[in-house]
Amino acid sequence: MNFEIFVLGTSGMMPLPGRFLTSALLRREGELFLFDCGEGTQVTLKMLNLKWKKINSIFISHMHADHVTGLPGILMLSSQVERDTPLYIYGPRKLKEYIEANRRILDMYINYEIIVIPVEPGRIFETDEYFVEAFELNHTKPCLGYSFIEKERPGEFNPEAAATLGIPRGPLWGQLQKGNTVTLEDGREIHPDAVMGLPRGGRKFSYVTDSLYFPAIAEHVKDADFFLCEGMFENALEASAVEKKHMTAVQAARIAHDAHVKKMGLFHYSPRYTDKEIKKLVEEARAVFPRTIHTRDRMCFTIPLPQD
Repeated sequence: MNFEIFVLGTSGMMPLPGRFLTSALLRREGELFLFDCGEGTQVTLKMLNLKWKKINSIFISHMHADHVTGLPGILMLSSQVERDTPLYIYGPRKLKEYIEANRRILDMYINYEIIVIPVEPGRIFETDEYFVEAFELNHTKPCLGYSFIEKERPGEFNPEAAATLGIPRGPLWGQLQKGNTVTLEDGREIHPDAVMGLPRGGRKFSYVTDSLYFPAIAEHVKDADFFLCEGMFENALEASAVEKKHMTAVQAARIAHDAHVKKMGLFHYSPRYTDKEIKKLVEEARAVFPRTIHTRDRMCFTIPLPQD
């Protein structure tokens, strides 16, 4: 069951050659989930040959241009293909106004349903297999972080235990694997835990950008398999980060350390840093959290299922 994170854009404030504006995409079993949509998102999707028309959910952190200027193009592009499912867009309250204004002013041809959902902190989207949580950040505009969390999977079925209990192979095995109690011909009731192993954990992806550092962020990204977090400034510019309500790479690493995440990818770098100079940010972060990754545009991270 695939679970891949594609870093589409790593630049903050302005796009640079080879560094587009903030955006990331999660691909899970053919479903695509987009997080932010900065300028250049379409280009990176094309370069990675990702099937953007399968994007059914977009999660926007906040209403600053470097996080939303790619949206009008995505909306218009989606009208060039046959689409029979709605596009759900989650984000701050101003998002609906922004999309409606763009549709009206640009006279967009849209041949599918767009559903814009204003987000409050908490669980905002859920299926039988996963859910998405939103949480408040602290920026100059209302800003949200997101965690995509798979639910626990059933334990592994033990055919030897089933045979020992005299459960005939066939539909009864399937019922037990679905978590249902079954009754045998001799009247015995067999509960799933008699033939099923312990529940197995799922995977978690957390996304945080554009926020003043505060320790409670760690609670929301706790135990993430992959934590994508802004690291806009070096530690020497912490005062500037506080003034602009951003984080340093060291502060991002502190969150990763406190949250016990498995890996952290830094992104949303200030345009003041060249690609070579970003290494300084990464080095500072690794001093606090060694499993820090210097993410670049078009990187892909595959997250395997947890080992049982």
